[in-house]
Amino acid sequence: MTHPMGVVAQPRTSPLANAEAPSKKVVIMGAIEAREASMNVPTRSDLKDLVDDDAAIRISLYLPTHRAGPEIQQDPIRLGNLLRSAERRLTEAGLRSVRAREFLDPVRKLVTDGSFWRHQLDGLAIFVTPDRLRVYQLPLELDELVVVADRYHLKPLLSWFTVGGTYYLIALSQKQIRLFQGSPFGVAELDFEGAPESLAAALDEEAPSREVQFHTKAPRIRGERSAVFHGQGPGGEHKKDELLRYFRIVDDAVGARLRGETAPLLLASVDYYLPIYREANTYPYFLDEVVGGSPEGASAEELHRRAWKLLEPRFAEERNQAAARFRELSGTGLASTDLKECLLAAHQGRVASLFAAVGVQRWGRFDPANSEIVEHETPGANDYDLVDFAATHAVVNGASVYAVEPGAMPEKSAALAAVFRY
Repeated sequence: MTHPMGVVAQPRTSPLANAEAPSKKVVIMGAIEAREASMNVPTRSDLKDLVDDDAAIRISLYLPTHRAGPEIQQDPIRLGNLLRSAERRLTEAGLRSVRAREFLDPVRKLVTDGSFWRHQLDGLAIFVTPDRLRVYQLPLELDELVVVADRYHLKPLLSWFTVGGTYYLIALSQKQIRLFQGSPFGVAELDFEGAPESLAAALDEEAPSREVQFHTKAPRIRGERSAVFHGQGPGGEHKKDELLRYFRIVDDAVGARLRGETAPLLLASVDYYLPIYREANTYPYFLDEVVGGSPEGASAEELHRRAWKLLEPRFAEERNQAAARFRELSGTGLASTDLKECLLAAHQGRVASLFAAVGVQRWGRFDPANSEIVEHETPGANDYDLVDFAATHAVVNGASVYAVEPGAMPEKSAALAAVFRY
């Protein structure tokens, strides 16, 4: 897959000429050292950190990557080309060549890291300041892009955070627990620190020698049924209360891993786990549906295929309901398509839901302190996309954001359409 390289210019008043030399110690954020199945995909908290970063020089790099095949060999070459472009941008803005090279040295080490390239998804996002490096892998196809500016360029990430853009999936059996983050295009397995390895580990028992099987035993008392879980390993029977204890331990780990997230969570397990897990669950966005069948041995691709079959119509219905809500509140002061009003509300955390038109830009600058907005028909050197700004801040502040084609906007000519919190 070949994509043109995009370059965004520096602000007219460049901070680079007077920038401090890069620190000798660079803080590396993200699972760059991880070489196993789990991937480092960006969370809402990560997005907030990127928005809040106050470094004077910020570089954003995006490139497509490959999971397998001979195309993997082209991925480090592609990153090397982006780095050369970024270095040129830095020197053109006034940074001395030696300092520009030092700035990018931590990223340059990835180019020759063969193990790093053997564990990729479909896209790579890299964010660099003089003293910090963040690397994220995504199951999204990303165009090649390098941006050197006084703020990170985050628009390529937004589809990952919009409603229908991401979801979580916990694949749960008595022998194995895996947590995935997914998009319409695929899933990535996450590091799930704090989760037990199995039911036996959670209950401080030895793992059973074969998979536990379920049956219902006819009750002795008329009108009642009791669920009994039989196994052939040590321990004999695992009743519902043992599974419930196991699931509560799992739920604690889910709560810690997904703190602050709002994307839906699906359970992939045998069907009879759903009501028990529902009882243990405390994650507010857990969906009361199950991706049926044992997830043991199922590939990430197969789990995504089964999950997306359930999620796609649900996301479409949710989007339709949000659009209807906007139209219902239009003209009441609780909904607006005014760019300035949407920008200010998104920045202040007053947006409940926001529609953003895909491919539509409004160039300019926004000063939240003075509620001032400056717009230009074409981007100036120190301008940014105000639609991107509004959508990013709405996501960070917990709004439901819908990225839709212009023709699908609740109001056809609008770049943004917001419903406010009240």
